[in-house]
Amino acid sequence: MHDLKALRADPDAFAAALARRGISDAAAALLSADAARRAAETSAQAALARRNAASKEIGAAMAAQDMARAEALKAEVAGLKDEIATLEAAARKAGAAAEALLVSLPNLPAADVPDGVDEHGNVEVMRWGSPRAFDFPPLEHDIIAAKLGYDPEAAARVAGARFAVLKGPLARLQRALGQYMIDTHTGAHGFAETYAPLLVKAEAAFGTGQLPKFEEDVFKTTDGRYLIPTAEMSLTNLVAGDIIDAASLPIRMTALTPCFRSEAGSAGRDTRGLIRQHQFEKCELVTICTPDQAEAEHAHMLASAEAILQALNLPYRRMLLCAGDMGFSARKTFDLEVWLPGQGAYREISSVSDCGDFQGRRMNARWKLAGEKGSRGAVNTLNGSGLAVGRTLVAVIENHQQADGSVIIPDVLRPYMAGIDRLAP
Repeated sequence: MHDLKALRADPDAFAAALARRGISDAAAALLSADAARRAAETSAQAALARRNAASKEIGAAMAAQDMARAEALKAEVAGLKDEIATLEAAARKAGAAAEALLVSLPNLPAADVPDGVDEHGNVEVMRWGSPRAFDFPPLEHDIIAAKLGYDPEAAARVAGARFAVLKGPLARLQRALGQYMIDTHTGAHGFAETYAPLLVKAEAAFGTGQLPKFEEDVFKTTDGRYLIPTAEMSLTNLVAGDIIDAASLPIRMTALTPCFRSEAGSAGRDTRGLIRQHQFEKCELVTICTPDQAEAEHAHMLASAEAILQALNLPYRRMLLCAGDMGFSARKTFDLEVWLPGQGAYREISSVSDCGDFQGRRMNARWKLAGEKGSRGAVNTLNGSGLAVGRTLVAVIENHQQADGSVIIPDVLRPYMAGIDRLAP
């Protein structure tokens, strides 16, 4: 959420930053609603002060036996009561309009984020690894996996489209990937493993920016809670409402969880295979820090996610997202895109985002220096996938497939596979 004081101080800069995200006129509309609210509140306070003064004057007029003045003052007080009610209602209406606009606006892009309206404006920063040269035509993952234990028909009978059933060693390989990720992030990268709820309240969904704008993309339960689309929602909100001593920052957390997405806005996209599912697993990384720590923490989180891809020998590229392609809460995002030889394309496997103080404001999570009573401001938050387990399984299958339909298990996963070094049809 944005700071209205900063917007009032420099509305042109705020409007220009929103324009980079394809949003026009919102800053002016927000300022107008905020000005209307403040004007109504000021008028209501003035009317209330006059009513209080007039009430005292009634007593003085009565004591002086000036009944005509007393009656006139009584009439004025009655009129002021109605005027105050009208002004307070106007202030509430204008305030609600300003609040609705404020919470619907995305974060402002950082200065070094490139301009652009969609993925075509993203900038490739680097590549790691070379795509493997196959001596046979590489297949897409779903064709290979169908002979290794992937059963989409069984999943459809149980749950419908965009769910998966994995059996035998293939299921174990998925579990091995998740275990390897979280073991690496906790053992080598300084993230604390955290077990957190898979269901959250609306306040938590609002805190990370999922509500109110993107409610259709999440599953809502009958009691008003939401299934998490990412553990970012649970982990980030663990500091909601807190004032954190800077000496304890940064706080780095990771969780390996199921995630659930309705994918309401993705009709017709990736309907085959494991790329886009309603239920999937992800190893999430979240950092809470002070503003001056954010840049270094972003780099650390990015390196942590990339280390997994490198250990699995999966070629990838790092993309800096343009202003128009970033997520709602992000001020700067790098996407990691893994090479899929079956598709002959790079596909997203992780987004690593610096959200600045945007989520901190929405959660009312603040930081302070030791010994201070007041806070220095909202905490900064960062989040990233380290990695999406299902998409990593897809990448392992496609990149390590063999001509006979088998898949070689990467070395780092073999300790988790009870000696299995290859998945065979």
